[in-house]
Amino acid sequence: MDGHFVPNISFGPEVVRVLRPLTKMFLDVHLMCTQPEILLESFAKAGADRMTVHVELGEQVNPLIWKIKSLGKKVGLAINPPTSIGLVQPYLEKIDLLLIMTVNPGFGGQPFIFETLPKVQQAHVWREEKQLNYRIEVDGGINFATATECARAGADVFVSGTGLYGQ
Repeated sequence: MDGHFVPNISFGPEVVRVLRPLTKMFLDVHLMCTQPEILLESFAKAGADRMTVHVELGEQVNPLIWKIKSLGKKVGLAINPPTSIGLVQPYLEKIDLLLIMTVNPGFGGQPFIFETLPKVQQAHVWREEKQLNYRIEVDGGINFATATECARAGADVFVSGTGLYGQ
């Protein structure tokens, strides 16, 4: 989070650099940033395995996808709740992960927005129809109940902060 795309600021490449030698786990970086291009090389060098950018960045999306791939990393594409799911369609064959935000990004502890479930369903339909391999991830308000709903809709990756740590 850069304080511009969303109002908060969070972890940078230094956190990834410090964690990388301590784990063999897959490190996924979600860049809620207005200018993610200035961070891609730093996160790649730090040891990120996948970098996710937002479809809301418009014309920047294709060059960002190309840059992430050129760095040898997996590509994620995120979409916010108010954004039309149709905007991700041109990129589906180029990505490894589609992240559907189920809250408005930037603050933990928000309630799940149930109106995002049709996006998950549509992403699942497209994946099946086009025989693609991207994962469908949901993030925001995920707890045991909402994860079940998202799984029924087609999600297969779940991000839960408050839902887990709040227990």
